[in-house]
Amino acid sequence: MGNNREKPIIAVRGLVNRFGSETVHDGLDLDVFAGEVLGVVGGSGSGKSVLLRTIVGLNRPLAGRVEVFGTNVLRMNDAEQRTLEERWGVLFQDGALFSSLTVAQNIEVPLKEFYRMPQRLMDEIAALKIGLAGLPEDAGPKFPAQLSGGMRKRAGLARALALDPEIVFLDEPTAGLDPIAAGEFDNLIRDLKSSLGLTVFMVTHDLDSLFAICDRVAVLVDKKIRVGTLDQLLHDDHPWIRSYFHGPRGRAAQHAEALPAPPGPARTAASATL
Repeated sequence: MGNNREKPIIAVRGLVNRFGSETVHDGLDLDVFAGEVLGVVGGSGSGKSVLLRTIVGLNRPLAGRVEVFGTNVLRMNDAEQRTLEERWGVLFQDGALFSSLTVAQNIEVPLKEFYRMPQRLMDEIAALKIGLAGLPEDAGPKFPAQLSGGMRKRAGLARALALDPEIVFLDEPTAGLDPIAAGEFDNLIRDLKSSLGLTVFMVTHDLDSLFAICDRVAVLVDKKIRVGTLDQLLHDDHPWIRSYFHGPRGRAAQHAEALPAPPGPARTAASATL
């Protein structure tokens, strides 16, 4: 996956993001290929979420080029933006659900924005996405405040899947979840990738997620990015990368991945607090 013969569906070139006197990205290049799960990691302030927001057009960089499906995100017109937004879904870290709407109504928001369809059909689609995200059927009429943290993440994912996207962007999807809920969410993403053919761009701190579901990992260091398989990065001699993957939490995640899988999700307790 990701060989030179493939054309990336996300291509970032020469990206520069600066906030005041602080340069976050300085000439960053990145390719993302169809059907892969790419994990994006980096130290605090390295600009992981900024990169995600730049790719989906929510942050305008100082310089660089961002293409998604061949469209220049930084210069797209309204029609191109609308077309792209139908082809991707975004799950922000806190779920970004509308508190005054039920779960089903939250899922129907993008349907109303992009299509004109009967309410009954929207209700059916919302119910389908609720099941797809692993939520119980009775979650639909509930409000976000009535859900656990894990269920809110799943509700946000259900909304991100509302338009049957080809790419899903996840911003710290397991942050704040206990190890069991985080492991279940990892399993859900892996199953959805397999069944729907999704490409997943996942910003995370969670080492277990990297070992469980990522095909490649992009590490933000020195205002640029290093990308490779986990095996390649485990042999990288950059100080931050070595510290991240070979510290106590990294060793625990590697050990957990090497063990035979027990029934149900298995994770190290350490990763949930990263």
